[in-house]
Amino acid sequence: MSGFLAPPPDGPLRRYRRPSFSVLIAAHNVAHLIGDAIESALAQTVPPLEVIVSDDGSTDDLDGALAPYGDRIVLLRKEHGGEASAKNAAAEAARGELAVFLDGDDAFLPRRLEALGALAEERPDLDILTTDAFLVLHGRTVRRCYEGGWTFPVRDQRHEILRRNFIFGHAAVRPERLFGAGGFDESIRWTTDWDLWLRLILDGARAGAVSEPLALYRLRETSLSADRERLLRGKLSTLEKARAHPALHPDERPVLERALAGYRRELRLSELRGDLSSPRAGTRRRALDVAVAPGFAPLHRLEAMAAALAPELAGRVVRRRAQRFWTAAGGVRVDRRRRTTAAPR
Repeated sequence: MSGFLAPPPDGPLRRYRRPSFSVLIAAHNVAHLIGDAIESALAQTVPPLEVIVSDDGSTDDLDGALAPYGDRIVLLRKEHGGEASAKNAAAEAARGELAVFLDGDDAFLPRRLEALGALAEERPDLDILTTDAFLVLHGRTVRRCYEGGWTFPVRDQRHEILRRNFIFGHAAVRPERLFGAGGFDESIRWTTDWDLWLRLILDGARAGAVSEPLALYRLRETSLSADRERLLRGKLSTLEKARAHPALHPDERPVLERALAGYRRELRLSELRGDLSSPRAGTRRRALDVAVAPGFAPLHRLEAMAAALAPELAGRVVRRRAQRFWTAAGGVRVDRRRRTTAAPR
């Protein structure tokens, strides 16, 4: 069907009735933003069965923010344990046939559940469903999630999930699939979604997407995705964990190892820039190592060689860049002074 992106079915499919949805909102110190998320869930053209807010030990005035909604939402309280534990708690309480996640600082557009329901009705063989989304900065749309080189694959999803997390995070998943895979790994902080989708797809799940942007993902410098170095280490940990997955095929191991090598190079470059920003012993040597190491792009080799030859000058450039820009989700570079964006690097 036009507008749906999904792997070809294995055989004939019988259309299924549209499922019910539980909208699950993990909340930690987002009292000033969560109203938009809740309003967007309650204002769907096809209403959810329930909206569950999982309070992950918030210390702000979440009670005040939730008071206007009364019994229109279900509130769960738990000690602070991280995003994964908050999502697991909400999913365990959910009664809907599909659990759809929404971050407390983001929002759905009104037709999102309607479109996800149509996809689930058309393709009952899919276990993970999502839509395109708008990335929003300071109230202005920057770009779509699936844009340019960032696409939603309909073939070779097993290989592609080993390379990158191609599933936009406000996804819907069948609870039996989620808990059959052990739920979100609560030991993971930085790449908890990718780890789950990777495990599910290696276990045989397939994902589909509605190509229309039907959610708002707000870019914030305080979000997890803005801490690039820790995020890269999280990606490496997720892929290293995937090495031991029992369903990993022999032909998939080279894909995984190439992805690991690529993220290691990204981390080395990020660490070098950190060294240059705060000069320390050995920076010149580490810069030279990057300049001659295999796999780096020519521009990055040139940058590293310049750092090896003139680390103080390179450090000033790195500090000026860090003062002016920060990198958000999707590789969007944000200009702090002008509140504008530069092209992804």
